[in-house]
Amino acid sequence: MDDTRTILGRPEPPASHRVTVPGPDDLDPAQRALYDRITQGPRKSQQGVVPIADAEGRLLGPFGLMLLEPSVGEAVQEVGAALRFRGRLSPRCRELAILVVAAHAGSHFEWWAHEKAALAAGLDPAQLQQLLDGEIPDDLDEAERTCVEVAVALRRDSALADDAFAAASAVLGEAGLAEVTWLVGYYGMLALALEVLRP
Repeated sequence: MDDTRTILGRPEPPASHRVTVPGPDDLDPAQRALYDRITQGPRKSQQGVVPIADAEGRLLGPFGLMLLEPSVGEAVQEVGAALRFRGRLSPRCRELAILVVAAHAGSHFEWWAHEKAALAAGLDPAQLQQLLDGEIPDDLDEAERTCVEVAVALRRDSALADDAFAAASAVLGEAGLAEVTWLVGYYGMLALALEVLRP
């Protein structure tokens, strides 16, 4: 996705930046330790698929924001690493849920950062466009469709009705449904931080 794509009809992100993310040569010891965990930890395996740093080594998007307060940033990045690399959801389910959050929050960075990962997981551009259009994509299996439905309900209502909970639990199991819930909350938090702090 290029930087000018509109998400669900929302206006383009503001051109102004509010915070400056320090470069790799400007980090204090706590920031450097966190920087190294982000760039050398499990996310390194996705280099080229989900962007972490620019050509100069400056952390991108929410990763750079985590450096602003490394003690909190460490906890935030660890939750993200657990959801991405130690969870039970399939890569397709995970990326679908993340892109639902990006689309509903109007988070251009999160969409850009995960569109390539979604394609690498086997989703196609038409399915991604359907997400942008507020539709449930065609040709999803039952678990994938359920992940999308749950993510949409959580973003729209900040809740899940009893019947939707029962149906989703039957497909994903309680642990899988809990993971989708944490995933939607985590990426919603990142989208909020990006909107407020604007690196």
